[in-house]
Amino acid sequence: MHLLAVGGSDAGISAALRARELDPSVEVSVVLADEYPNFSICGIPYLVSGEVVDWRHLAHRRREEFEALGIALLTSTTARSIDVAGHRVLATDAHGERVLPYDRLVVATGAVALRPPIDGLERLGARDGVHLVHTMDDALGVLATLEGRAPERAVVVGAGYIGLEMAEALTARGVAVSLLEALPGVLATLDGELGERVASELERHGVEVVTSTTATALEREGSRVVVRALRHGSDGPPAPVEVTAGLVLVVTGVAPDVALARDAGATLGARGAIRVDRRMATGLPDVYAAGDCVVTHHALLGETYLPLGTTAHKQGRVAGENALGGERSFAGSLGTQVVRVFDLVAARTGVRDEEARAAGFEPVTVASSADDHKAYYPGATPVHVRLTGDRPTGRLLGVQMVGAGTGAVHKRVDTAATALFAGLGVDQVSDLDLAYTPPLGSPWDVLQVAAQRWLAER
Repeated sequence: MHLLAVGGSDAGISAALRARELDPSVEVSVVLADEYPNFSICGIPYLVSGEVVDWRHLAHRRREEFEALGIALLTSTTARSIDVAGHRVLATDAHGERVLPYDRLVVATGAVALRPPIDGLERLGARDGVHLVHTMDDALGVLATLEGRAPERAVVVGAGYIGLEMAEALTARGVAVSLLEALPGVLATLDGELGERVASELERHGVEVVTSTTATALEREGSRVVVRALRHGSDGPPAPVEVTAGLVLVVTGVAPDVALARDAGATLGARGAIRVDRRMATGLPDVYAAGDCVVTHHALLGETYLPLGTTAHKQGRVAGENALGGERSFAGSLGTQVVRVFDLVAARTGVRDEEARAAGFEPVTVASSADDHKAYYPGATPVHVRLTGDRPTGRLLGVQMVGAGTGAVHKRVDTAATALFAGLGVDQVSDLDLAYTPPLGSPWDVLQVAAQRWLAER
């Protein structure tokens, strides 16, 4: 039995590792187009900030560890097509064309960075100080620009999770940052009230936050780049905005990389991602798929597309097990996410009002705030919560939180995610037996205070 995985990031590696766990006699190969197997793309901002001192430290495992596990890594090898009937992948490497036979195939091609319609983005690149930020090569290019040009100002286009993390990273390096976002607020996965707190934290640390502003053009001007944009107000025509910087990062999201599977006959679903069932089967004989290239089965929304590293790991593990004849099912995602922004942490799980309504619920959302631990113990700080429940049934649907980095926001959202996964009602969240000691919490946790507010206002 030969299992071939195309893609050397979270999903592909997880599939390979799971297969070796279950049957050490299985031949396992992983094909990847670059030289960075099992690297943490999520760690790129902390490499840029200097908190991670060596790019090699972003590798979850060294090549020698894969070899010791009996997993063959075919690096700098690009899969070009799948011959489904012949059970082989046609690829190219430095020596030319290769034919890679398989008994079972896992497609884990991930996602590609979106290129928004900005005039000049296709012409300008790393040599000009303009970068996308999605791969290790991108990260090393950003470092080269920082070290070679020593820019005084940077423009970050896109105020999602990576955009905020990169704004913080560049600020830590002493670079002045202008953050441009086309939507009315930063971190659009949060309700506006909480997003405004994140924007204030960015501004408190010197980041210029420019929302409702769409970048339209990039133009090289000597050793710098002029970013032209249009700012949309409530009245009148858009106002032109112009920022000159030595470094421009474009981080406006990703799209699933599906060409390999699509051309082989795989069906596409939400956002053009590869449609898979809960077993991660594509419908093509002996072909599975996992990670950022596939649809996400959301526990509340059904089929959607939500590329997350945690999800990719789980899907890859399921694909690897089932490729060996298992019957494992992907349990589903809740879209649980967290980001640190300077001294704040913002997190969410489940759905917000508009998502819940679209899924057929009757949502009610309440705002709440409570200290992260007893106020009489020094250092207490507020955690701001928005909790969403279904009015008719009382079912918990979603939780959003923003609080200080010392407020254990990420673990409190994990508690909410666990409650959602178990299908608990809001009143049952209030009943949870949670840990308490004055330096770390209160008899009623922040999440339970929000649940009680919901019950009172429902």
